[in-house]
Amino acid sequence: MNVGRAKEIVESAEIHNVSYEGSPVIIQHVDEKSKMARIYYRQNPEEEQDVPVMSLIEEV
Repeated sequence: MNVGRAKEIVESAEIHNVSYEGSPVIIQHVDEKSKMARIYYRQNPEEEQDVPVMSLIEEV
C-alpha cells in the first residue's frame, strides 16, 4: 500500500479490510515522513505497533 492510500483509509468513516502479515488490522495514524503506520489488530486492539506502510495490504 502507498502512503496516500493509507491516509485516505485513516480519514475515511468507512471500515476498510486491511491486513498486516495476514491478520486484519486497523490503521490509526500514518507518518508520511517515515512512511510508517500505527496499527492495531482487530482481534486484539490492545496490541499496537508501528509498521511500514508498504507492508499493509488492502483486501478488495
